[in-house]
Amino acid sequence: MKLKDTEYTAEEIKEMADKYMISTFERFDFLAESGKEQYLYDEKGEKYLDFYAGIAVNSAGNCNERVVDAVVQQAKTLMQTFNYPYTIPQALLAKKVCETIGMDKIFYQNSGTEANEAMIKMARKYGIEKYGPNKYHIVTAKMGFHGRTFGAMSATGQPGNGCQIGFGPMTYGFSYAPYNDLQAFKDACTENTIAIMVEPVQGEGGVHLATKEFLVGLREFCDEKGMLLLLDEVQTGWCRTGEVMSYMHYGIKPDIVSMAKALGGGMPIGAICATREVAKAFSEGSHGTTFGGHPVCCAAALAEVNELLERDLAGNAAEMGDYFAEKLKTIPHVKDVRHQGLLVGVEFDETVNAVDVKHGCIDRHLLVTAIGSSIIRMVPPLIIDEKDCDTAVDIIRDTVKCLSAEVA
Repeated sequence: MKLKDTEYTAEEIKEMADKYMISTFERFDFLAESGKEQYLYDEKGEKYLDFYAGIAVNSAGNCNERVVDAVVQQAKTLMQTFNYPYTIPQALLAKKVCETIGMDKIFYQNSGTEANEAMIKMARKYGIEKYGPNKYHIVTAKMGFHGRTFGAMSATGQPGNGCQIGFGPMTYGFSYAPYNDLQAFKDACTENTIAIMVEPVQGEGGVHLATKEFLVGLREFCDEKGMLLLLDEVQTGWCRTGEVMSYMHYGIKPDIVSMAKALGGGMPIGAICATREVAKAFSEGSHGTTFGGHPVCCAAALAEVNELLERDLAGNAAEMGDYFAEKLKTIPHVKDVRHQGLLVGVEFDETVNAVDVKHGCIDRHLLVTAIGSSIIRMVPPLIIDEKDCDTAVDIIRDTVKCLSAEVA
């Protein structure tokens, strides 16, 4: 829907949203009316270079034509049904995903946090059924982020901070250990531990990459102890990091992996994939969903996955990620640049506030986000080229220059 199709002005739409919607986000002060490839457009037709991509969602570009066509055709055929009958999009997507990433079984959900809930539930049920009623404990990483529902929020290793504040006691059965500290994870495990759950790259935690020693060590330790390795690839999955899944950089395979975001190409879908043995923990009635595996979302996801793979957008993410990172290092007051593919974090020194950089970039029509006061994070569409990277670097450089001048 475009503004001209309504009876309202842009300001009236904003006022309407502020009046009737519960606010839990800081709004960017523009009306996103349409999107195409690496750009968003406001109601005036002004374009914004979108290095946020719906928070790592629109990996094949905003309103990718192949995805849009799949949505339209499926919506005309079958919009929604319950999960008792077979549907074509579910089956085709299941085959494509499992065969592509080397897993055996898939279970569909609606979002990343729901996928992580399902992963936690499957791991606990597997542990209790195989080892007994006390085998439910899971160790996760400090400063990790796994979502905002109660199980996923409790697994998030930020006690007393961020998304946990004000919601009362967390779900019992989680412990936290420092990221990339293999010995600390081993020490945090008890006789009741069934799984270790981590992100291959901590996105919300500041774009910190797992070391190979850490992830390979976790895999070996879990195998040794008969525990499960759970990987949260909600943000890193589907070509973002330069491989189809981030765990492929490390030469390992998880027992369960969660995914969402880029999987749907803009439509809401999440999923977990598991080994055949672990997947047996879910049986009839043990878990369910009304909208998970929605035919339209599955059709969109199949189109998105095919687009990502056939265009080798993982390869482009690897190439452009390296190029972009090197350019970003030339900006004044940049303390560190961390990236895996096109999941990019830029840390500034104490003289520059990242929130101010974010706002300055938005004013200059570049969309980025901030993590705390020192880091900006960028997750652009994987279709970007060197020119787009250069434009983003120029905008960030100009923003930092102006902010530095104000401080001086």
